[in-house]
Amino acid sequence: MSTQLPQQESEESTAEEAAEPAATDHDHEHTGGPRRDVGDKTTDTEHEPADTEDTREIRVFRYDPEIEGKQEPRFDTFHVPFTRGMTVLDAVIYARDNFDPSLTFRHSCRQAVCGSDAFFVNGEQRLGCKTQISDLEEPIRIEPLPHQDVVKDLVVDMDHFYEEMEAVDPYFDPDETPDGELEEQRQSRANREKVKMSTRCIWCGACFSSCNIAAGDNEYLGPAALNKAYRFAMDEREGDGKTQERLETIEQDHGVWRCQTQFSCTNVCPKDIPLTEHIQELKREAVKSNLKFW
Repeated sequence: MSTQLPQQESEESTAEEAAEPAATDHDHEHTGGPRRDVGDKTTDTEHEPADTEDTREIRVFRYDPEIEGKQEPRFDTFHVPFTRGMTVLDAVIYARDNFDPSLTFRHSCRQAVCGSDAFFVNGEQRLGCKTQISDLEEPIRIEPLPHQDVVKDLVVDMDHFYEEMEAVDPYFDPDETPDGELEEQRQSRANREKVKMSTRCIWCGACFSSCNIAAGDNEYLGPAALNKAYRFAMDEREGDGKTQERLETIEQDHGVWRCQTQFSCTNVCPKDIPLTEHIQELKREAVKSNLKFW
């Protein structure tokens, strides 16, 4: 699903922009890449701290459909003081707190667990709190995730992504539970190792955003949902009936067979989950479940 933003009939500067000091930059440039549909040009606004000795330049995508004068997509440039260990999330938090309190983005735990701060940084899906500023070339371009509707600035609508995740019933469903009230639902070490990587998913949506198939097929389950199906279908504690039901869900027309093994999802996953490998194994299981010998 591609990013959709309303087009503006005029690219003239607003009265508010015209009133800014002459020192402010208003250079126009193409949004480029996956954002071709947001308009041909954007307006740059410069924000600099009092001391610019050791700073990093970040260019942040801005868009607010509810405020007149901000409905035309643009990039604002911020010069943030650099400190050792600074992440992309740290940089945008500093820009919000010191330059523009209206800058909008999602974040929570800042420990690569909540998955809420996935951005498109320098042309790649990345987790803001995990990406070091020192590893990036300037200017650092920070955009919302491609192929998803932009709500405001760096915030995208995740509803469709969550719907696809829910479609595979991401819940454990065994046939039997232990008799003892405090007895564990045991799992072998080998089986735990098999599903361990798939359990790391933090629902950030980076893989879904990077997938060209998901961008063109609105019904495709996507790599995150298929990985979640793998996590439960391959768990030896799951009931046989539920496993078969999962396989029937993922082998539909918009399931595993739509994956073209481009590895884009695997490449951008911030938790290093071998998503493409898991999808291929689900394909094998789907084929095996339909084989009949008589």
